[in-house]
Amino acid sequence: MRATPLAARAHILAAVVCATLCALPALRPGAGIAWTTVGLLTALYLACELPGRCRLVGSSVPISAGSFFPLLLAAAFLLPPAAAALVAIPGSLVGRVEHAPARARRIWRAAQLSLTVWAASCVHGLLGGGATLGGPGPERLPDLPYALLPACAAALAFSLVLTALDGSILATAERLPLRHAWSGLLPRSLGPHLVHGLAGLMMAVLWRSSYGPVSALFVLLPMYISCWIFSQYHREHAAHRATIRALVQAVDIKDTYTRGHSERVGRASVLIARELGMAEDRLEVLRFAGILHDVGKLCVPTRVLRKDGPLTPEERRVIELHPEYGHEIVRGIGFLGEARAAILHHHERLDGSGYPYGLSGREIPEFARVVAVADAFDAMTSTRSYRRGRPVPAAVEELKRCAGTQFDPQMVRALARGLDRHGWSTASTVVTADETVPVARAGGGAGTGAVRKPVRPRSPDGPEPAAGRAVPGDGRDVAGGRAVATDGSGLASGAQSSVDRTR
Repeated sequence: MRATPLAARAHILAAVVCATLCALPALRPGAGIAWTTVGLLTALYLACELPGRCRLVGSSVPISAGSFFPLLLAAAFLLPPAAAALVAIPGSLVGRVEHAPARARRIWRAAQLSLTVWAASCVHGLLGGGATLGGPGPERLPDLPYALLPACAAALAFSLVLTALDGSILATAERLPLRHAWSGLLPRSLGPHLVHGLAGLMMAVLWRSSYGPVSALFVLLPMYISCWIFSQYHREHAAHRATIRALVQAVDIKDTYTRGHSERVGRASVLIARELGMAEDRLEVLRFAGILHDVGKLCVPTRVLRKDGPLTPEERRVIELHPEYGHEIVRGIGFLGEARAAILHHHERLDGSGYPYGLSGREIPEFARVVAVADAFDAMTSTRSYRRGRPVPAAVEELKRCAGTQFDPQMVRALARGLDRHGWSTASTVVTADETVPVARAGGGAGTGAVRKPVRPRSPDGPEPAAGRAVPGDGRDVAGGRAVATDGSGLASGAQSSVDRTR
């Protein structure tokens, strides 16, 4: 507990006091509590938590997924609030925790779940839910479908209280702003908690039926299995994100000059895709494509990436190989799917003058055409050490000028619509890295810049050009010997362009 911040300790103590006050009425003489039901439900919940402490199978037990919430909700349906509040305490105090301090986390978990189950039981009782569960004998059948109303209301109360307490402990223990502490908690948990509520209702109905408590276990087992599968899915998804994070961080370490660029390209790619009406299951893959589009830079010599001056033709040819390098790096990562083609072809041009294979028109994969536009847009609107980012309208106009020759006009129009609808700021929270990367706002071109001081203090291609000539970007790129544009997007038309040149 000593490692816990003082505010968090006070918050935990307040939760413990509140939970104690909620449970005390059950301990008074003559409370009329069905202690057999309390004991059975408490023992079941304790038995469900104990496997998490086992060294052999503990790591695979889906405790974080709330796999035993149906049992707690069944307790809320079967018992009065004070008695229901007792059910979660023993299991929570012995359950597995993944991070220190373990004692404080267990105490908090016990108090949190006790308060949550108490609130759910109160709501269920206020709506007359106990009378809808039926009882032994054919004359006392459950009152369906009305029984669904108090059960769903109780599950909603369960979700609201649980997420409110989760956010409050994040705000006190980790000193997060309140709007960030609660952000997204309820939308992510409400659906699963409603499903758990329906499973708890089934358990409660069977428990009250003539078949007795043993029959209720048949609901718990398939629910546990389904939640285990759900937990494994989330674990796999977390592993995918960790893989992406490691690759992005490796690129950022090698080429700190463009730090945060990959994340913003991923975000702009999703913005375009949403305007195109892409299916939701493709959006995440497209975001990965935007984030990893420059992963091939890992295979480019650092001296070339960080060279302070113009590149030689040979060095430009080396830079041109980074899409193929990137494709080789990710070709064995199965979950990337279409993203691999986007990494390979995001430098192709609609008129066929791009690289590495000179594809044209619809030969270029759809994801690659999206990423090319997002890549160019972010490079133009991002602030560099030798120039400020361009205003968003100016960048969009330049993209429209090059639409049809370099970029797919459909993707450019989709980006313009998305920007009109949602706006754009390069100051955003990095979703695959472990830190927030504050950079310049695109609208006015002013901001804080990258997190670290760039390695190259000036334009790699020489001094700042006069108005009307090509503005150097954050690197260099070539297509057929000509300078091309923006972070590898290849935006250029002829010998001159008003768009940035980059790697």
